[in-house]
Amino acid sequence: MEIPVYPKGEAPLRGYVIQRKTKETEVSVNLCLDGGEVEVSTGIGFFDHMLTALAFYAGFGLALEAKGDLEVDGHHTVEDTGIVLGQALARALGDRKGIRRFGSAYVPMDEALAFTALDLSNRPFLVFDADMPQARIGAYDACLTEEFMRAFTMNSGLTLHMKCLYGKNAHHITEALFKSLGLALKDAVRVEGGTVTSTKGVL
Repeated sequence: MEIPVYPKGEAPLRGYVIQRKTKETEVSVNLCLDGGEVEVSTGIGFFDHMLTALAFYAGFGLALEAKGDLEVDGHHTVEDTGIVLGQALARALGDRKGIRRFGSAYVPMDEALAFTALDLSNRPFLVFDADMPQARIGAYDACLTEEFMRAFTMNSGLTLHMKCLYGKNAHHITEALFKSLGLALKDAVRVEGGTVTSTKGVL
């Protein structure tokens, strides 16, 4: 995905391109907070579906490719994707001036209901309260949702609280969590002014 350039006189584009390569994974992210196409490929079908939903509901443009040691399992791929996507978000936000900063959303998914509240505070913290009734969703280990959220949180400077209020299907619970994260981020990254949203004057 090519990050477009705004015509002269319009708001500057908020985006960042980053790559990270280790002995276990290679992850490339092209993130635009102000919209664009969404293209995701990680080798884990359900995870692709979740990242696509996250970007779509956040209103982000995202080109993401991850290649990992899936012959071992999906852990390194999912966690490292969270690391790199979190770093891209932090860089795209810059000094965080003018952003709304806070966001929250409920999302129902059939029998499941998930809630996300977040603060782009530059103080990373995760509270994750969502039991998964089934251990696997296709080729995706359900426990990896928390690992992704932790990596994303710690690398983006995000205070993130997520809760599944109820649900019986791990697919529905996980999808509701990712979608609620996207909706909450859409509110939080919205530019509403020209100063930092903090009594401290800095985030």
